[in-house]
Amino acid sequence: MSINLALILTLLTAFTGAVVAYDKFYLRKRTSDSGGQTNAALSTVIDYSRSFFPVLLFVLVIRSFIFEPFRIPSGSMMPTLLQGDYIFVKKYSFGLRLPVIDKKIIETGEPERGDVVVFRLPSEPSINYIKRVIGLPGDELVYEGHRLTVNGALIEVTKDADDPVTSAGARYIEQLGDRKHAILVTNPRNVTRDGRYTVPDGHYFMMGDNRDNSRDSRFIGAIPETHLVGEAVRIWMHMDGIEWPEWARIGTKIE
Repeated sequence: MSINLALILTLLTAFTGAVVAYDKFYLRKRTSDSGGQTNAALSTVIDYSRSFFPVLLFVLVIRSFIFEPFRIPSGSMMPTLLQGDYIFVKKYSFGLRLPVIDKKIIETGEPERGDVVVFRLPSEPSINYIKRVIGLPGDELVYEGHRLTVNGALIEVTKDADDPVTSAGARYIEQLGDRKHAILVTNPRNVTRDGRYTVPDGHYFMMGDNRDNSRDSRFIGAIPETHLVGEAVRIWMHMDGIEWPEWARIGTKIE
């Protein structure tokens, strides 16, 4: 069972805010006029609410509208992102949305080809995925022999000369628009994920940089704009298991 942190945080903020408002605008005046004292249990709730409400409100605003932290759970975005990376996701990249109901209230921008994006899985919205935007609304895509063709143009790919072929696979540099990023090919003979796709209006086609080990739009379909969470922008920590953090990855910009 997944925990809806946004819902819990919103409810706690609303509750403590309501208690603080009740005390400030009603209870104090009534107690002052009657000369009585506040019930001890209620007084405790009020004191805790006064302490926690500003903190909860601050966290809710930051998490809902500015930045939200995420942990990378798998290797589907290797070599760009590794399992155990902790990243910041810019929530306002693709519009400001109200927490819990995810209703967009302000337009701020749209995804561009090559952006690394966190989105909610359409079949299970409580689960977040992270992939790269490959196709924009209306695009015609072909993925064949580990090469991408977008609207009839073959996407440029070059072998990464600084990275030898290892048991993990071969690394290539792919150019998507103005974005250069690394991709990983672990099985050059893999053709089971080849296909031709048309991106519907209001949707985006996502793929993992670990092209042979990613459950992406080739399997789950194009992602509706309504399910976008934000753009992944920076790694703030890397820790996998009980090992020491990998200090070199801290602060790395996500390309």
